[in-house]
Amino acid sequence: MNTSEETVRIVGVGYAVPGNIRANSEILKAFPDRTEAEMIHLTGIKERRFAGPEESATGLAAIAVQHALTMAGMKADQIDGIIMATLIPDQPVPSMASALARQLGVPRALAFDLNAACSGWLYALEVGRTFIRCGTAKNLIVVTAELLSRITNPDDHRTAFLFGDGAGAAILTGGEGGHRLHQMGLSGDATQFEAIQRQGGGALMPWPEAAGGNLERFYLQMDGAAVFKHAVVGFAEEIEKTLARENLKPEDIAWIVPHQANERILKAVSRRVGIPYDKFVVTIGKYGNTSAASVSMALGWAAEEGIFNDGDRIIFCSVGAGLTFAGGLLVW
Repeated sequence: MNTSEETVRIVGVGYAVPGNIRANSEILKAFPDRTEAEMIHLTGIKERRFAGPEESATGLAAIAVQHALTMAGMKADQIDGIIMATLIPDQPVPSMASALARQLGVPRALAFDLNAACSGWLYALEVGRTFIRCGTAKNLIVVTAELLSRITNPDDHRTAFLFGDGAGAAILTGGEGGHRLHQMGLSGDATQFEAIQRQGGGALMPWPEAAGGNLERFYLQMDGAAVFKHAVVGFAEEIEKTLARENLKPEDIAWIVPHQANERILKAVSRRVGIPYDKFVVTIGKYGNTSAASVSMALGWAAEEGIFNDGDRIIFCSVGAGLTFAGGLLVW
């Protein structure tokens, strides 16, 4: 199959982060036996952004979308659909996509949320690509926003240094111009369901106990060893599957734009697939792990910095809670 015949166009990208910078030194106050050097070695993260109490994920998403619309040379009233990838919407019902549609002034657009954790934005891109290919929509916003600071346990050294807040967006269209988005490969491994989870806040455990005995279940929890092992293999397999699907070799790839999970994971993936680490777009040092938002933010940052050239082949890849896997090609 000629995969280029199944493509749509990304005509604009953008990202947004809160203004508040949360440095490692602030988090280290809760862990006097840990050091800055140790945390950077383990994660590659020096700082991250935390939203203030007055900020919302919808508000960040709107900023990212406006940047993407500006790059696309489009106005919001040209949009007929919004797909929002998030694991922590501002409220459970209605969807955050509907809140964003109202804020953008397109209340009649189709709008819904999607949760595939860290792979969410790539899942949403594939849903959007399919919608455009089958005629459900002409111009779509595929957006993601995460305020992980709201569900990160400041007293858990395994997660306190990892997560940050941010948003990213892309404008998808079936028209001319822009950058050619190929099929995303999507898969999972539910045998690792417990590797990353937040048990509280759903129908089984809607409220914390009165005494707060189960409060830790309302924070993100992670089995670091299991995540590292399966993430390295999962990232590498998504890159290799994309190469095979598109009939490409590692040397044909200009850039890898991965989920910003952990710098050690990404370096191990680089070695495993034989693609130099300097071809990986890495923003984790200043933004941390922002779950579904991280790929879109890294793409938006790289586009803003002007590091891509026309015709560059870019591979997206992600591993998220579930586990969920995603990967695919963008030709710039």
